Amino acid sequence: MTAAAGDAADLTGRVVILTGASRGIGKGLAIGLARHGATVVCAARTVDTHPDGLPGTIHETVARIEEAGGTALAVRCDIGNEADIHHLVDTTIATFGHIDALVNNAMAPTRSAFAESTQEQWDESMRVNVRSLYVSCKAVVPHMANGGGGSIVNISSGGAGHESTPFMPPGYVTYAVAKAAMERFSTALAPELVDLGIAINALRPGAVKTELSVHELGEDHDWSGWGTPEDVVPAVVYLVAQSGATFTGRVVDSTQFGSVWP
Repeated sequence: MTAAAGDAADLTGRVVILTGASRGIGKGLAIGLARHGATVVCAARTVDTHPDGLPGTIHETVARIEEAGGTALAVRCDIGNEADIHHLVDTTIATFGHIDALVNNAMAPTRSAFAESTQEQWDESMRVNVRSLYVSCKAVVPHMANGGGGSIVNISSGGAGHESTPFMPPGYVTYAVAKAAMERFSTALAPELVDLGIAINALRPGAVKTELSVHELGEDHDWSGWGTPEDVVPAVVYLVAQSGATFTGRVVDSTQFGSVWP
């Protein structure tokens, strides 16, 4: 399977829940998945534009998809809130009747040097970024199993790997731990989902220029070598199309799609 072939996958008829869909990688993935035929449920907290906030809302993402002839639904969801996650899943089932894939992309980007960090920041990150994985998977797995299978894609980061430590600036301890937990959750859960026909994988998207990264690093940062959200689409399209019988329990890098894997 080459990158080009993976990008050509037909997802027509598949219903995909995607969190963090208001901007950045999530918005790019939502538009890309819809372009390949998926019905995309766009979830995030941002439903209104704020002058002092980052650009993008889930309604704007849905509008982009619909303008291109795709099908999408905007559902406000704070992944740190269990009730919001269940509302997201229930709304998807009530509207479309089934769930074929879940892409966990949203996260709270906690940044603080260890000396200045607080227990409250740590607990918030673990609640939003790690606990939400358990809650969301518990919510969707029964629906996927009833439908004969499905796919869960957890968007991770190279920061989860020990080898990234020399290249990480101060302040990323909590972030790195949350992403490492995401990857281990994915590989540990995979064997339990195989017999249900459900795949679960973690994907490292590589360095991607987004609204958040520009906000943090500045527009004059050296962006050479950085990718775009669109670059991540082929790998996610491939993973969304998988099942427990094909490709699961892996931690993979989108920049290596079509060469190192699958």
